[in-house]
Amino acid sequence: MNIDQLAKVTHAEVSAHQKSETEILTLCYDSRQATHLPNELFVALKGATQDGHDYIPELLRNGSKFFLVEKDIPVASGGTFIKVKSCLLALQQIASYKRNQFEGRVIGITGSNGKTIVKEWLTSVLTTSHAVLASPKSFNSQLGVPLSVWPISNKYDLAIFEAGISKPNEMEPLQEILSPDIGIFTNIGPAHEENFINLEQKVKEKLKLFKRAKTLIYDKDDQLVSTLIDKHFNGDKIGWSRKSNGSIFAQKASNGLTVKWGDKTHYFNTSFEDEASIQNLTHVIVCSLFLGIEDNSIQERIDRIKPVNMRLELKRGIEGNFVIDDTYNNDLAGLNKALNFMEQQRSHEQKTLILSDFIQSKVTLEDFAKLNDLLISKGVDQLIGVGPQLSEASSCFTIKSRFFESTEALINSDILDQLNNQLVLIKGSRKFALERVSLLLTEKVHKTRLEVNLDAVRHNLHFYKSLLKSSTKVMAVIKAMAYGSGSTEIAKLLEYNKIDYLAVAYADEGVALRKDGIDTPIMVMNPSEDDVYAMARNNLEPEVHGVSQLKHYYDAFKSLGRTLPVHLVINTGMNRLGFNEGQIKQLKEVLSLMPDLEVKSIFSHLAASDEAEHEGFSLTQIESFKQIATDITSILANQPLLHILNSGGITRFAEHQLDMVRLGIGLHGVEVNERLQSQLMRPAQLKTIISQTREVKAGESIGYGRKGKAVQDMTIAVMAIGYADGYLRVFGNGNAYVSINQQKVKTIGNVCMDMTMIDITGLSVKEGDEVTVFGNSPTVSELARWANTIPYEILTNVSGRVQRVFYAE
Repeated sequence: MNIDQLAKVTHAEVSAHQKSETEILTLCYDSRQATHLPNELFVALKGATQDGHDYIPELLRNGSKFFLVEKDIPVASGGTFIKVKSCLLALQQIASYKRNQFEGRVIGITGSNGKTIVKEWLTSVLTTSHAVLASPKSFNSQLGVPLSVWPISNKYDLAIFEAGISKPNEMEPLQEILSPDIGIFTNIGPAHEENFINLEQKVKEKLKLFKRAKTLIYDKDDQLVSTLIDKHFNGDKIGWSRKSNGSIFAQKASNGLTVKWGDKTHYFNTSFEDEASIQNLTHVIVCSLFLGIEDNSIQERIDRIKPVNMRLELKRGIEGNFVIDDTYNNDLAGLNKALNFMEQQRSHEQKTLILSDFIQSKVTLEDFAKLNDLLISKGVDQLIGVGPQLSEASSCFTIKSRFFESTEALINSDILDQLNNQLVLIKGSRKFALERVSLLLTEKVHKTRLEVNLDAVRHNLHFYKSLLKSSTKVMAVIKAMAYGSGSTEIAKLLEYNKIDYLAVAYADEGVALRKDGIDTPIMVMNPSEDDVYAMARNNLEPEVHGVSQLKHYYDAFKSLGRTLPVHLVINTGMNRLGFNEGQIKQLKEVLSLMPDLEVKSIFSHLAASDEAEHEGFSLTQIESFKQIATDITSILANQPLLHILNSGGITRFAEHQLDMVRLGIGLHGVEVNERLQSQLMRPAQLKTIISQTREVKAGESIGYGRKGKAVQDMTIAVMAIGYADGYLRVFGNGNAYVSINQQKVKTIGNVCMDMTMIDITGLSVKEGDEVTVFGNSPTVSELARWANTIPYEILTNVSGRVQRVFYAE
């Protein structure tokens, strides 16, 4: 769309309008992800803690030209501004307009669970015969849906979008945008139920998506959904059932799925056995059959469907590489998101993209030329293209490139051996099976993994920021490998999200962060006098708790011609490190002799901010700290930052946030205020696999010390995790459970060094199944309670030999 069209559709005013013929090709709503290309429109959205308008001056300086705004911006600034009442509403209006120009069919998917899975699997099947546009990842919100629709054009035959709501009246605008011809209602469940009167209201709200749909596919065995569809949907109803009470009968058979539709029976092989996957797969098959896809084409795509995570994963690779794995699907919108994720990582200067053909859409040479510009703007140094589409377009790329007709040709070449100390993004369509390349490049470790959801860490950061004044700074405490998660990767995320300060325990942690490219100010909380020169060379700022220590650091920094930046810690009742009240007079005398000293901050530690019974003591600490800090600052030339609140203190004593707060365990989804816990996400999930299952006869013993006893014939499984991985021995003998295929499974017998046995009698569990040790169920807090400890210990106890995988949805 050009500027004139955008203005007309959104009823906007345009200022400094000099290029009405300029066509907008890409949208950007996060200033950190702007490409500054001449056809990009920045959308200045307002959030709970951020306002996109604040970043416009910086964007203009970097070359961005076009902006969708809600405020008047001075024309003299040099940009073109499309002013609307609401940027979000304008995006929705633009998306609705573009959808109405689309001549193909739109498939809309909603429900409580499975929306993204059904969309991805259905897209995989339908690309055998159609050019398909699908929403990237789980873009199904008020913002995600219009962003998903933006690329729509008549070069696609089909478009598949998902729509999600969390409260009443949210579906109407999504329906106006999508207006699907075909609908799929996946299922109904308890997600977001707190915002609805009951499940009936939630189903009715979701059904609004299909107001103008001609056809609706659904699980007829869900009585509530089926009844309400009969009442409120007037189009063709395609309800499938596991019982013989409808025209479509779907039944799980041995190693497969039978779908009987009218007089014809269709049989499909599948390895899926769990109910959720079978339901999702049946939706996909029924929709594909309805659209006339042949059984053999459906089967070919089912064979390629794997229960992989549809997310960007960052893994340590061989030869010093880091690998970003996004080998599930490939489209231009998803590639842009992957490149943004790649841009966040600063561990390597050299960046390589391994990319397959875009088989889901018709891509022109002009598209590839624009892709070349995008890769240059994102700092990609090398492109390795896989597939005939990319090979034919090789002349469109000016960056260093090599092209291969197939994945096999790439694997058999020598180019993968040449990759070292690089950041490698692998982005491919399922057809090309680029996961084989990922396996070749990824460091080989045992199957126990700590998965860290970077989106969840970001969500938690913004939640706590929403409780603070806009002027209050945030120091993120990432000592002990960011509470076991991984310091560098978490630090990169926080720096990308403009954190003010980082705090580590020891100088070597700070040095490692500096070597990995972290530029954010870093406070060292427990420095050694031996580390003073390392701190000076790496711009680290020591915490100081004693006069002799202060003098030593001051003299050492001065000998290097540097000004000492310090953080003074005051003991107000923690009785750990810090200046006591009686030492403040001497401290002031020493400070007066150091006029060039730079006191960055003065702070103290609350001893019991997470315990309501000690609220009075905490308030006494806060008042004592304020008095002491005021006394010290009275003799300083500069005004240092004052801070005393930690994660628990932010929610309990927000009125005392002072100049800065320290955020640690809260980033990891642990909140002392139970009322607020539901507003946080749990970033870390510890997972392993089932190594073996076995039958045990009644009377036999299990494990070391024969502590496990089979009181009857039973089936047990062995998990690939033990106390050397951080799974405490106290969790053995039924004192903890793990989750497998949404089933709670208790331990039996003692926890071994590398393995743990669990009781799977009567449950659906097999070798190779994934096990959740902690995450959403059970939670870190539950494990802490079972072990009579705190969540900090559970997180930090995860062994260094456990692979860390960082991902973004």
